[in-house]
Amino acid sequence: MDSAIANPQADAALPVAAGQEHEHVFVPQHRHHFETEEQQREAGSFGMWLFLLTEIMFFGGMFFAYLLYRNWYYDAFVVASNQLSVPLGTANTAILITSGFFMALAVWAAEVRKKGLLVLFLIFTMLFGFAFLGIKADEYHEKWEMHHIPGASFDVSQFINPAAYGLKEPPLAPDAAQKTELFFFLYFAMTGMHALHMVIGLGILFWLLARAQRGEFTAGYVAPIENFGLYWHFVDIVWLFLFPLLYLINRHPLAH
Repeated sequence: MDSAIANPQADAALPVAAGQEHEHVFVPQHRHHFETEEQQREAGSFGMWLFLLTEIMFFGGMFFAYLLYRNWYYDAFVVASNQLSVPLGTANTAILITSGFFMALAVWAAEVRKKGLLVLFLIFTMLFGFAFLGIKADEYHEKWEMHHIPGASFDVSQFINPAAYGLKEPPLAPDAAQKTELFFFLYFAMTGMHALHMVIGLGILFWLLARAQRGEFTAGYVAPIENFGLYWHFVDIVWLFLFPLLYLINRHPLAH
């Protein structure tokens, strides 16, 4: 009789024990409108990929415009592109790839919960990002000195009479030389927008670094680091298209 009374109590306790075994512990960053942290992580990742898709369409429009006008005003675009510094562009390419490498290591450090390495890799990512912007600022300054900034002060005399400036370029007719301003407009629009994305990314990196130093991403919550890693790698990929398109296509041996 006693065993018969005890058994129902034991059976009733089983669901409770099972529930306790599968009890889910929520992290502080969990939002109430998500059932689980995994659902929140997948939603954040999907949102980032959706954002990057809009960015692809945005930059794709500028790439298309550049290729279209380059086909229309081929001679002017070739001569103008030869005024860009390939060594500086190459250095920036290597720097940005290195920055992306450290960002990938930062994602790894967050996933394996190594706080010190995460902070270190984020700092290296930022340093190389600032180095890229420094070189780009030097390029912009050179274009300012050469009056290649589109606008009222834009000077085409270098393209009409290149020999007078010590350049071994074929001279352009005045009408064709005016089209070089269109090249530089697209150059500044495309590289400037890319640089703006880097400035925004560096601002986010400061925010992530502060949170990483508090240990927020080495306790199982790595979604912000992963999503920002996607953004930073997208910025890298955009430059890997900009560099050959603006600096290398139809480059001749005499170009500096």
